[in-house]
Amino acid sequence: MELDLAGMHQLAVEQGIDLGQLDAALAEALRLAYLKTPHAAKHARVELDSRAGTFTVWARDEIPGEPTEDNPHPAPTLGEEYDDTPRNFGRLAAATARQVITQVFRKAEDDKIFGAFSGQKGKLITGIVQQDASDPANVHVAIGDVEAILPRREQVPGERYRHGERLRVYVVNVARGLKGPEIVVSRSHPELVRRLFEREVPELVSGAVSIMAIAREAGARTKIAVRANTEGVNPKGALIGPGGARVRAVMENLGPEKIDIVDWSADPAKFVAAALSPAIATGVQVISEKNKTAIAFIHDDQLSLAIGKEGQNARLAAKLTGWKIGIESAEAHAKKVAQAGE
Repeated sequence: MELDLAGMHQLAVEQGIDLGQLDAALAEALRLAYLKTPHAAKHARVELDSRAGTFTVWARDEIPGEPTEDNPHPAPTLGEEYDDTPRNFGRLAAATARQVITQVFRKAEDDKIFGAFSGQKGKLITGIVQQDASDPANVHVAIGDVEAILPRREQVPGERYRHGERLRVYVVNVARGLKGPEIVVSRSHPELVRRLFEREVPELVSGAVSIMAIAREAGARTKIAVRANTEGVNPKGALIGPGGARVRAVMENLGPEKIDIVDWSADPAKFVAAALSPAIATGVQVISEKNKTAIAFIHDDQLSLAIGKEGQNARLAAKLTGWKIGIESAEAHAKKVAQAGE
C-alpha cells in the first residue's frame, strides 16, 4: 500500500523530528487502524518501506493447541506471518498518516517550547499583555510566539493590565499540560522583587551583597533584609544606589508599592529591631528562641509607625524575620521595671 513517506520524512527533517520516532508512531497508528477493519487478525505489525514509499500489514493467526492430560487448556500458538494489508485501506491510511504527522509535529513543537522555558523557571522575563475575552480571570502574556498565563492569584491587587503593555513577570512554573506547555507567571511573587534588584545592583550578581529574606504584600509594601559578604560594602546603600537611583528603578516596575531595606543579622534581637523600620526599637527581649517569640519596645510616639496601617509594618516584620513579634510601649516598660525595682 503506497504512502508518501519521502514527503513525510522531508517535513520531519525540516522540523528537527527524529525519523525513527516518526516511523514508529506511524506504524503503530496504522496497526491500530488495521485492527478496526472487518476480519482483522488479532496479531499484526506494520512494516514501512521508506524507499518504495509503501507499507505492509503482516498478520499472524492463532492456532489452537492440542489439549493433553497435563495441560487440558493449552495456550494457542501463532502461525506464520502473511500479508493482510486491506485493499481498500488507502483512504484510511492517508487520514491516519495526517493525524500522526499533526500529533508528532505538535509534540515536537511543544517539546521545543518546554525545553526553551523549563530553564526559565525562577527567572524574570518581559512579555506583552494579550487580553483574552474567553478567559477574563487570567491575563495572557505573550513571550515571543508563546503565551504565558498570569492567573488572578498571581496578579497584584489594583494593578491594571492593558492590552499591548510591556510587562516584567516572574516565571513561577513550567509544566506539560493537556494542551501543551503551561507557563505560569507572577507579578505578586516576592522573588519578583529580588530579580528586579539583581538587574540593577551589580553587588548582588557578584555576591558582595546578599538578599537574605523578603516579605511582600504585593501592591502595598515589601521589606528586604540584606547583608554584606565583603568588607567595606554597605548592603543597604548598594540596593538604594546613588541618589536612590537603583531602588527607584525597581519601584518603577512595581507601581505605588513601597520598599523598606533593612540590615539582616544572625542575632534575633537585632534583626527584629531592624525589621520594624522605619520605627526605632529601644530594645528587643527574646521570650523564646524555640518558639521564636520576642517583644520589641517602641517609644509611644512611634508605636503607630511600628504597627503600621492596619498592622502592615508589624505583619511584614514578622514575616521577614520568621518571629512572632509583640510590640510594647518603651515608656510603659521602663515604668514597670522601675516599679519592680522599688
